[in-house]
Amino acid sequence: MHTRYGPPEVVRIREVARPAVGDQDVLVRVHATTVNRTDCAYRAARPFFMRLLTGIARPRRTIMGTEFAGEVEAVGCGVTSFSLGDRVFGYNEGAFGAHAEYLSVPEDGSIATMPADMTFEQAAPGTEGAHYALAAIRHAGIRAGQDGLVYGATGGIGSAAVQLLKSLDVTVTAVCATESLALVKDLGADRVVDYTAGDFAEDEQTYDAVFDAVGKSTFGRCRRLLKPGGVYLSSELGPWAQNPVLALITPLLGGRKVKFAFPRDDQAVVRHLRALIESGDFTPLIDRRYALDRIVEAYRYVETGQKIGNVVITVAHAD
Repeated sequence: MHTRYGPPEVVRIREVARPAVGDQDVLVRVHATTVNRTDCAYRAARPFFMRLLTGIARPRRTIMGTEFAGEVEAVGCGVTSFSLGDRVFGYNEGAFGAHAEYLSVPEDGSIATMPADMTFEQAAPGTEGAHYALAAIRHAGIRAGQDGLVYGATGGIGSAAVQLLKSLDVTVTAVCATESLALVKDLGADRVVDYTAGDFAEDEQTYDAVFDAVGKSTFGRCRRLLKPGGVYLSSELGPWAQNPVLALITPLLGGRKVKFAFPRDDQAVVRHLRALIESGDFTPLIDRRYALDRIVEAYRYVETGQKIGNVVITVAHAD
């Protein structure tokens, strides 16, 4: 729980009552969750305007956590899509609550049965980074035969983007640090650029789409990498929230443009990601695992900006 905004240390482990289960709700016995950039942003209320969504003075939702995987423990009297014992996974941004032993979610929420033959720890990180990557790819209209560059290819979003683009038969150039070159190649990248060896924005190749999956570049810096009519995408608002503004202006000017995606959080997206996992087109990349009672350490590690893929939290049950 966290009852105030701030650094990882504001998070505390507490005993609370199980969440209520409405007529159309599913109670999930959580076995695994994650700590991701989304969780960190909401916990710290950064950028500040997020408080308009979460509470101005203090957080309205005290139990954080967006991603989850577990078993259906109970269902409301009106639930028909899920049964006791179903293995499920999903995403619960806004309501949150996944950093707990139990989580109540609507039957029609972002929840689906788990991919076959996966553990809870493998399934839990299957939605957050991937749904951001999927939203950007769809919004940009990237299609087979095009060339795409992914900057930040080892993060939760970037590692998913590389795989999702390859599933569309896009030729992918991935940008990462020296120690991750082989790993990113294994994700399916056709070409890998080491950003520690030089400025990736000086690359001589041009692309139909450049996706900054870590929000550390700008359209101005990457514009020369785009083909005529090419698209720049970012997972972040950018300096002075420029990316949503540029997304409104640049299409009016013709030529290269910015697009800014607002991801959908619904059951159809989770089911689509499940299908990609089951087909082998997408495998969530896992860096470290922590027990729930070490979640503050997990937050600290995520905020170093050095994680590779996803950080998983295992949730043990006393019984």
